[in-house]
Amino acid sequence: MFITQEQIQLFERDGFLVLEDLVSQEACNVLRHRASEIVETFDPSESVSIFTTNEQTRFSDRYFVESGDKIRCFFEEEAFEENGELKQPKELSINKIGHAMHDLDPVFDNFSRTPELAEIAKDVGFKDPRILQSMFIFKQPHIGGEVVCHQDATFLHTEPLSVKGFWFALEDATQENGCMWAIPGGHRSPVKSRFFRSESGVGTEMEIFDDTPWEESKLVPLEVKAGTMVVLHGLLPHMSFANRSARTRHAYTMHLIEGTADYPEWNWLQRSPEMPLRGF
Repeated sequence: MFITQEQIQLFERDGFLVLEDLVSQEACNVLRHRASEIVETFDPSESVSIFTTNEQTRFSDRYFVESGDKIRCFFEEEAFEENGELKQPKELSINKIGHAMHDLDPVFDNFSRTPELAEIAKDVGFKDPRILQSMFIFKQPHIGGEVVCHQDATFLHTEPLSVKGFWFALEDATQENGCMWAIPGGHRSPVKSRFFRSESGVGTEMEIFDDTPWEESKLVPLEVKAGTMVVLHGLLPHMSFANRSARTRHAYTMHLIEGTADYPEWNWLQRSPEMPLRGF
């Protein structure tokens, strides 16, 4: 067991667990450098795909929908002028990289698969954990978009429900630069919506089960130092405000599911049969 019984009880109570100093500053810097290299080689002419969570009913483009087994870059919503030109350099315009760096890039693979993380996965309830997706989130200065309050289980469904997030602060995350917020205990609420792939296989749709607004007055800020890992229950309501500061808020996140759970074909994120899910 890597984490204590008391920490497991905190996770079960709150739906999240903050583990400070889990990752070295050197490891954070290596991941940030590798992300910058990926962006440097990205050709925007391949696709101008914008990632936003404020339009969760939007039609998702093919570039996004087919990214489950690839490494792709997605722009910030506010990155462009009205004429379609970037407002700032490319490296300050990318919202995130997703969604299979943990399998396709050796640097991210090494970071994602360690004995410590495997042990933590078991400690929070996994029997046969599989890494479903990975994202490098930039939260760019001035234009880093808001992520509205949501549950990860909306986007990554299994039967039975099993998704959990491993979120790593690669830089200090503060209220100023758009840290994460969560509703302690909110994971006891059932999933309120379902984001799924359209029957055509190209677009996506959102089905609402409960349109009651989240009690945002109960949100608490998760201000953490670089090197901190936050474990997130799949039903935990969480969000982040826009980053209007002059600093980035780099983070890396993975979502895990139970290997024995059923992963429906209507989930938006799918992978080629040639790239089955792997654990640690």
